[in-house]
Amino acid sequence: MGDSDNELTRLRERFLAHLDVERGLSKATITAYESDLGKYIDWLGGRGIHDPRHIGKQDVEDYVAWLDSCGESARSKARRLASVHMFHRFAVAEHAAIDDVSAAIKAPKGASTLPDVLTVDEVARLLDAVPQPSPMPTGGTASPVGQAAANAVLLRDKALLEFMYATGSRVSEAVGANLDDIDLDEHVARLMGKGSKQRLVPLGTYACAAMRRYLDEGRPTLEAARRRGVPERRAIFLNKRGARLSRQSVWEIIKLAGARAHIDKPLHPHTLRHSFATHLIQGGADVRTVQELLGHASVTTTQIYTHVSPENLIETYLTAHPRAR
Repeated sequence: MGDSDNELTRLRERFLAHLDVERGLSKATITAYESDLGKYIDWLGGRGIHDPRHIGKQDVEDYVAWLDSCGESARSKARRLASVHMFHRFAVAEHAAIDDVSAAIKAPKGASTLPDVLTVDEVARLLDAVPQPSPMPTGGTASPVGQAAANAVLLRDKALLEFMYATGSRVSEAVGANLDDIDLDEHVARLMGKGSKQRLVPLGTYACAAMRRYLDEGRPTLEAARRRGVPERRAIFLNKRGARLSRQSVWEIIKLAGARAHIDKPLHPHTLRHSFATHLIQGGADVRTVQELLGHASVTTTQIYTHVSPENLIETYLTAHPRAR
């Protein structure tokens, strides 16, 4: 049976359009749903099921068991099942199915995985790992233009890392930030989060200082390298060609800074976001405030950052329990 004859495939396309147009979810989120449901529909097709009305509760249970046999992680299985739940609820709302046969199916429990987090000292080392710009050459064979470009990149990298840790921004929010999204005098930045939801977050003094220096001394050099046909003029963070910095470039910047700082923990753009949230919680911030700063739709997502180290746990116990000593 071809896709044109598959009612499940047609329903999936309507569902993805619903997520895009009516719910305004990001392209990355919609792509994830498309992938999850593609896997589900292909599996159902192997059973000869091409219509949502022919799916039973046992089919959903068997699908989850099949994911387990494929070696999927608990987190991955939970995400895929969440996509299946939303798809079946949509099918009922669209009168494509009578009942939500997935409603009673729960994701298998797995080991809770805490996010990769740096200590405060490790973050400081990472942020300080970007070298200071070199003095401009006054003679010899060195190129003033080349040195200016190299200095601009260093100023950008420093500002980017300070910005991401100060705001807890996602990598897409950082590279998507525009010049009119920041007010360094007021120490505030506007971020565009998932589902095109905007939020205001504070910018600390370290971040503001690094951003101001980059905007004054570094960004004009990168913008001057802008090639014909590159339409970007509003982005804060530019690459060497004067275009908006890519997410992949941010990965490379963070890995390079980690290598310079001799940090052997896994590093990726979300590491700074995880560290931002964890350090706020450890510093006494309440979960609701951190939820707002991170742009989480649910406080449940934020609560993963409330984990504490064994040392803090023991210290709190010894301090608080009346018969601990």
